[in-house]
Amino acid sequence: MTATVSYAPTLEDRPSPPSLRMSLAPSGSAPALLDGAWWPRSRDLGAELPALTAVLDSLWGRITRVTVNPAHWPTVPRKVPVAGHVVKVGSFMAQQDPHQMLLLSYRVGRWDLLVIPPQTNPHSAAWLLAAASDPLRTSTASELMAEAARLGTVTETDRTVEAVWDSEGGHEAGGPAGPRIPAVTAPGLGTPAVALATPHPAKEV
Repeated sequence: MTATVSYAPTLEDRPSPPSLRMSLAPSGSAPALLDGAWWPRSRDLGAELPALTAVLDSLWGRITRVTVNPAHWPTVPRKVPVAGHVVKVGSFMAQQDPHQMLLLSYRVGRWDLLVIPPQTNPHSAAWLLAAASDPLRTSTASELMAEAARLGTVTETDRTVEAVWDSEGGHEAGGPAGPRIPAVTAPGLGTPAVALATPHPAKEV
């Protein structure tokens, strides 16, 4: 008779939770349309929101309410339990940008984040993370998404041109390089870390 002994996994054996993919505008910048960007791993708001508030609660004060446009969220729960409290969730189809999330902190202020679709390729996501946290930009969330889509299309065209150029001996012949699109890389994407800058003052509610 053979006995099988199993051991409960220790803390060291358990996989680390995935890091939060987010960028915030730098400290001291004037409040703009967007305060940063968030790149969730799914469209499950109930599963994704606790990790987001776990970081933002310590930066902005306790997040008490979140509103989204339901266009890109299959299910919008009315309440989401997070660490130590509950966040109320509202949805507005007409009044809110479909790519924006509004966060309210009780008696502190409000912030607006661009929500990058989970399926976005890393190159476009890096550009969006950097652009949304740039205090000099005044684009809406949807305007940034449209610009990223346009840049992505241009980048794909650029790669095709370079591939044809290479096949015709371009690099070997020392000819001029094909057109290039300057890439903007958001901090922290290359490592499992949160891309964070010190948040700027909140907008008034």
